[in-house]
Amino acid sequence: MNGVTPREVVRTLLVLVAVVILQFTVCLNLRIAGAHPDLVLGVPLVAGLVMGARKGAMVGFVVGIGADLLLPTPFGLTALVGSVTGCLAGLVTDAGFEANPVLLTPMVALVGSAISVVFEAALGAIVGQQQMLKADLASIVGVVGVSNAVVSLPLRRVLSWASSRDRSPWRSAIVGGDQA
Repeated sequence: MNGVTPREVVRTLLVLVAVVILQFTVCLNLRIAGAHPDLVLGVPLVAGLVMGARKGAMVGFVVGIGADLLLPTPFGLTALVGSVTGCLAGLVTDAGFEANPVLLTPMVALVGSAISVVFEAALGAIVGQQQMLKADLASIVGVVGVSNAVVSLPLRRVLSWASSRDRSPWRSAIVGGDQA
């Protein structure tokens, strides 16, 4: 792992374990319009923005595998979706797209989460889980997108702490300067 310190790995794993625990304890019990928030789909998006495409994909894979261990969906589906979306979100940062993260992060979380829900449902249908497309996707897209947009800035701060560095030129706007 080029450029990754053991401290970053441990911190990031702690954050991902906490997210999976929150997802399967608190978030599953929150129902809004028949859907619940899905932090597992939001984490790779924010990680991609903070850490770049490569690490965003890795974070998406790891948190997705953690969720896949507890989900009745085909094993690896969430990990695949997380890897792809984490990488795509990271391309925004890697391409040097400079925007205020206070605006960019929630926007990427909102739009990226909506795309992730539809992508996961479509992939699920391809591998024989047609019920994933029969669910009320509009409600799920709305709830997941809005909830991930709401938690995106605190999540960005936690992931910035975990990575010890934010690749974004706007780090100081979120985490208060060059603090590690």
